[in-house]
Amino acid sequence: MKVLFLAAEAAPLVKIGGLADVAGELPRALRARGLDVRLVLPWHASLSTQGLSPRRAVEVVVPSRGGAYTAQVHTAELAGMPVWLISGEPIGSSASVYSDPPRDSFKYAFFCLAALRAAESLGEIPDLVHGNDWHSAAAVLAVARARASHGPWHATATLLTIHNLPYMGVGGGEALEAFGLAASADERLPDWARLVPLAQALAEADWLTTVSPTYAREIQTAEHGAGLEGVLSARAGRLTGILNGLDLERWDPARDKALYQRFRPDELPRRRRNKAGLLTDLGLDARGEIPLLAMVTRLDHQKGVDLALDALQSLPDPDWQFVLLGKGDSSLEERALTFASGHAETARSILRYDDRLARCLYGGADALLVPSRYEPCGLVQMVAMHYGCLPIARATGGLRDTVCEPAGADGGTGFLFEEPSPEDLRRAVERARTAYREPERWRALQENAMAQDLSWDRSAELYLQVYEKAVGVARGAA
Repeated sequence: MKVLFLAAEAAPLVKIGGLADVAGELPRALRARGLDVRLVLPWHASLSTQGLSPRRAVEVVVPSRGGAYTAQVHTAELAGMPVWLISGEPIGSSASVYSDPPRDSFKYAFFCLAALRAAESLGEIPDLVHGNDWHSAAAVLAVARARASHGPWHATATLLTIHNLPYMGVGGGEALEAFGLAASADERLPDWARLVPLAQALAEADWLTTVSPTYAREIQTAEHGAGLEGVLSARAGRLTGILNGLDLERWDPARDKALYQRFRPDELPRRRRNKAGLLTDLGLDARGEIPLLAMVTRLDHQKGVDLALDALQSLPDPDWQFVLLGKGDSSLEERALTFASGHAETARSILRYDDRLARCLYGGADALLVPSRYEPCGLVQMVAMHYGCLPIARATGGLRDTVCEPAGADGGTGFLFEEPSPEDLRRAVERARTAYREPERWRALQENAMAQDLSWDRSAELYLQVYEKAVGVARGAA
């Protein structure tokens, strides 16, 4: 099966958010299962070509209402993965991956249509176009609408992955219309959504996926559906939640040079040296009888930083130590600093992005707080589990699907709380503290967490199954 995998960003070439990790890792896992995947990216000014050696393959013309635009298509390989880089004036005129909405809408519509024109020119019409988030919506729409013409795209399937539903390209309808993609007439869409790129693609793609089974259910509700719960519920039979995977080469506590002490799952006693090193470097007392809690996050409302600070405020100081690492909203940064200064003997707030320190926290802290108000999938809880750091997480989205707290003492991989409130989080922290006082139970939980299959291989197999369903739908329609 031949697949065009379109994304706005992909690690390690260009990374802003979590989409880059998925786009950098899932296509490789799919190729390992025998699929002929091509990763297609805009050639952003910030994209690194180190190790790529791009060569010019073809030049294509993309017509628009305001005149035609020329796109240059370069091909390259990244560790055996074929990569197409699309450049042209709408892409080159923007210095950043994401800027103001009108400019982004035009840039990504151009990118999508140039990618399809390139596939035609290179004789690389795929069996399936896999788009990611609203940036790839124009490709999904163009293929779906070209199918009726019985041209080269008549049997190509479309799949759209929703990584974070509220980001839908609102205001992008004018750009779509400029490139000949009219407003949707689908009656399942609310009127306001018929010019919104993501909403239109949700209605017209052959299949939809999102990044966890629970999030797939949540976005069909008014609470999480961002006004599109109606069309998503109507399409529930073609909506599949598939957990993202973890790059087990990048995240490996047995080989991670950032750690004070590397360790394997059967060497958990060695892990204690990481906690000792952390506490020393951060100026906290080494107190083995109390848990070291960590939070590695972007500081914003979604991530529940306020819930964590309020929950810890209600616990007695001698019973915990806490390290917060991250940056973001200025008011939350101020709250974090105030909290740490008020708990100088037990807490530290470090307001920066620091990959080495994050790895040391995963490998040395006892538990990781992940109190997100919503979380489509989440990566930090999976990394933490793989490093023997037990998540204390809100039971939402991918957190519910990856963290298990059974009623009994056996089989758990962390601790969950239901309501997005400081009180419910505090109770989960108290359950974790109780378990921590039982070393054999705590070690069993760590072993369970580290034994979970978090690989992209598992995810790729599920995507392969969905690809086959999408192709079946498209060819049935053709």
